[in-house]
Amino acid sequence: MGSAPASDRAPAPAPAPPGGTPSYVADSVRTAAKILIVGHFAVGKTTFVGTLSEIRPLRTEEPLSQAGAHIDDLAGVPDKTATTVAMDFGRLTLSDSLVLYLFGAPGQKRFSRLWTDMLQGALGALVLADTRRLHQSFDVMGLLEEYGMPYAVAVNQFDGAPHFPEEEIREALDLLPQTPLVSCDARDTASSTKALIALVEHLQTRPAPADQES
Repeated sequence: MGSAPASDRAPAPAPAPPGGTPSYVADSVRTAAKILIVGHFAVGKTTFVGTLSEIRPLRTEEPLSQAGAHIDDLAGVPDKTATTVAMDFGRLTLSDSLVLYLFGAPGQKRFSRLWTDMLQGALGALVLADTRRLHQSFDVMGLLEEYGMPYAVAVNQFDGAPHFPEEEIREALDLLPQTPLVSCDARDTASSTKALIALVEHLQTRPAPADQES
């Protein structure tokens, strides 16, 4: 069989970045899964996606301005200087045939319209929480529940943030017994990976929707 015309051939793989991972997905990958990384403003979503992504993550951060000072609550995060205005995007290859796409959603309520599109095709969400501002997680979890999106919660361990027993955090967030609750440091790869595994295991143990059952 002759070679396909040059115009019909797949593009050649991009050179590997300094970390050694190719920019394009491997030809052997047959399945892609979409996971959302969500949470309130300044909870560490951009850091989390960047920590786990094997490619240079896409970020849509803009500097905080005086115009948003009365909207974005900087209590507990005085050093915050920028915010995500669209999404963060990263990629994580789990095996030769499976790749995970990570979508970080902006946490402010004024960006909630973006969620409608981002939720399409997602398998589940990992909610990042901050013990200094647990009450701010309710809007995010409420939106996920409104769309029927399964989720796990990971408490991001900020320096100087108070630590509470798991039972107290569960009660404060009003979590169902089956909702996974873990701790993580969004700056640490191993810690962030464990949080992601908790979500994936939760998704695997959930019963299939009625329209998918045989």
